[in-house]
Amino acid sequence: MTSLIDVIFLLLLFFMLTSTFTRFAEVELTSGGTGAAPSASERPLFLQLGPETARLNSADVALEGLAEALAEQRGEASASEARRLLVALQPGVTAQRLTDLLVILRGIPGFTPTVLGAS
Repeated sequence: MTSLIDVIFLLLLFFMLTSTFTRFAEVELTSGGTGAAPSASERPLFLQLGPETARLNSADVALEGLAEALAEQRGEASASEARRLLVALQPGVTAQRLTDLLVILRGIPGFTPTVLGAS
């Protein structure tokens, strides 16, 4: 009769050799810190992210069209000045949905997103 440790070792070896280890894409998160106060004349943009919907300043927008919608909202602001974007999560938003949004926002220059959390 084979000892239990040998069986556990063989199972561990089997699962280690048959598993695929993939490296998932990484999304860099920056922590909020001290900095210059935002200008009082420039109001932040507000994005509500739901499980199936997204609303930019109370207008429905698809995640695929978010870059165009943010470009319209940016206007003639200076290229060096980053505009604040507040992201509010509705109940039921998955981590994958938030990650998809952050990947899209990373590709759009001139915006600093701040994730507020579920409301």
